[in-house]
Amino acid sequence: MENILIANKEKLETLKENFAKQGKDKIHILTDFDNTLTCAFVNGEKVPSIISVLRDGSYLTPDYAEKAHGLYDKYHPFENDPNILKEEKKRLMEEWWTVHFELLIKLGLNKKDVEKAIDSEKIKFRGGFFEFIDFLKEKNIPLIIMSSSGLGEESISLKLEKENKLYNNVYIISNSFKWDENGKAISIRTPIIHGANKDETLVKDFPEIFKAVKNRKNVLLIGDSLDDTGMVEGFDYDNLIKIGFLNEQTEEKLEKYEKVFDIILLNDSGMKYINKLISEIIL
Repeated sequence: MENILIANKEKLETLKENFAKQGKDKIHILTDFDNTLTCAFVNGEKVPSIISVLRDGSYLTPDYAEKAHGLYDKYHPFENDPNILKEEKKRLMEEWWTVHFELLIKLGLNKKDVEKAIDSEKIKFRGGFFEFIDFLKEKNIPLIIMSSSGLGEESISLKLEKENKLYNNVYIISNSFKWDENGKAISIRTPIIHGANKDETLVKDFPEIFKAVKNRKNVLLIGDSLDDTGMVEGFDYDNLIKIGFLNEQTEEKLEKYEKVFDIILLNDSGMKYINKLISEIIL
């Protein structure tokens, strides 16, 4: 099976023409982070998220990994289950994230732990990512990263900064801790963003970001879960191209992905196709 599937080729061509015709000043990119901009598998090992690296490494107290795995084993099966009603999934994800954040704070999460996690070789950007973000910088196209990451805004910005890619056209909407003067996490800012409530995390609730994109009503959305399509909810777009990475369980999930995404990239693909697409619509 090829790594690229297009649900409706005629529809996609029409969308591409609309994007190109209206020009680069009408375009912005809206994307998830974990398993979307980063690889889902590194050296054959699944890497669900930055926080999974923290969980599986020798960080915090000796019993953190055991407790975090217990939460993961309890809640993760619900996260990507397409058969669970959305409201129930939201309730479960809110419960999971709340308990996990409380655990991190209780066990003394420090900014130094976040830095160690993002330095791991397991956190790897997809092939073609640097070309992707450099091109958007060159063309001054806003890139909004909306992530439910358990280590939040600090981890994403730090990872980009270490790669010298934290450009001024990049905006991050994610969970964020409050830290004391010693870099210790003391609370989590609310509302908590998780994988099932991105439709409630509206870009217009972030004035600086909304100002940058409010007149850019042609949106290229990139995600790896069905719920990621909710990132654009509440934004008055004109044209929308949705790209989904389907990294595993292809046979079980493909039909549902084809119903919500215009383009599906299989088998933990790189970003070569996305870069080609962007070069065609941003002239």
